[in-house]
Amino acid sequence: MNNLIGTIQTLKVLRTIDTGYVLENDILLHHNETDSELEAEQSVDVFLYQDKKGQTIATTQLPTIQIDKYGWAEVVEVLPHLGVFVNIGTSKEILVSKDDLPLFESVWPIIGDELYVSLGKDRKGRLLALPATEGIMERIFELAPDDLLNATISGRIYRTDREGSACITDEGYRGFIHHTERKEEPRLGERVEGRVIEVKHDGTLNVSLRPLKQHSMGEDADMILARLEESNGIIPFSDKSDPEDIRGTFHISKAAFKRALGKLLKEGKVEQRDGKTYLKSK
Repeated sequence: MNNLIGTIQTLKVLRTIDTGYVLENDILLHHNETDSELEAEQSVDVFLYQDKKGQTIATTQLPTIQIDKYGWAEVVEVLPHLGVFVNIGTSKEILVSKDDLPLFESVWPIIGDELYVSLGKDRKGRLLALPATEGIMERIFELAPDDLLNATISGRIYRTDREGSACITDEGYRGFIHHTERKEEPRLGERVEGRVIEVKHDGTLNVSLRPLKQHSMGEDADMILARLEESNGIIPFSDKSDPEDIRGTFHISKAAFKRALGKLLKEGKVEQRDGKTYLKSK
C-alpha cells in the first residue's frame, strides 16, 4: 500500500462509517476530505497520503503535483529545524526538507514564495516535496526570442548558489542572474523583476536585477555616504581598493563603486587620502 502514497487512484467504496467512508484496501476517506455523498460500490478518484499516525488516508482533492509530476506549490510555513511546508492543493501540507534547501537560511523561501516541486518519499515512506533539478527545469524552458535585449522581465528563482541565481520567467524562458548583477542574493522561490542584458545563442537569458548605471549611481552614492556617517566620517576604501573587499562590504562591483565615489568627489562631499575616503565637513 505504501507504494500508492502520493498518487491518484480509482477506488471502490466498501461501506459508510460515522466519520466517512471505507474504500478498498481499508483506506479511509473522511467526510472533510470530500464534498460529495458516496454510496457503497461507487468508484471514486482519490489522492492518497499518510496522516500523522502513518495511516493511509484518501482525499477527493486531486493535486496536479504527484510522484514524478511537477508543479508550483506555495510555501505556507517555515520551520528552521525541518524545512518549509508547501500547499499542493490538498488539506495535507507537504514538507520540503532542509536537506533540499540552500545551505544558508537567508535564501530559504518565505511564506508566499513558490517552489517547482514533485512528490517523493523519505526512508520511512512519508511524503516529501522535492524541488526540481536543473535537468527537470530544462524540460519546460522556452527559447527566448532575439528581441528581448533591455526588456523588463518577471520570473521566479528556482536555483541559487554562489555564482548566481537561475529563474524561469513568466513566459517560460530561463534567466541567469550573475552575482555581480544583484545587490543581494534572491531567495529560492522569490519572484523577481529584472532587465535582460544578453540573449544567448542557446535561447537563454542573462538578467540583471540592478538598475541602469545612471539610475544606480545615486543609490550607490547614498549607500557610501551612509557608511561614512556610521563610521565617524572615514572608511578604509578608495578607488584603488580591492574589488573583492568592495563587494564584500558594499555588495556592488568596483566599477559601480568608482562611479558612485566619482559622483561624491565631483559634488565635493568626500575626499580621498592615503587609500581612505573622508566625509567632508559641511
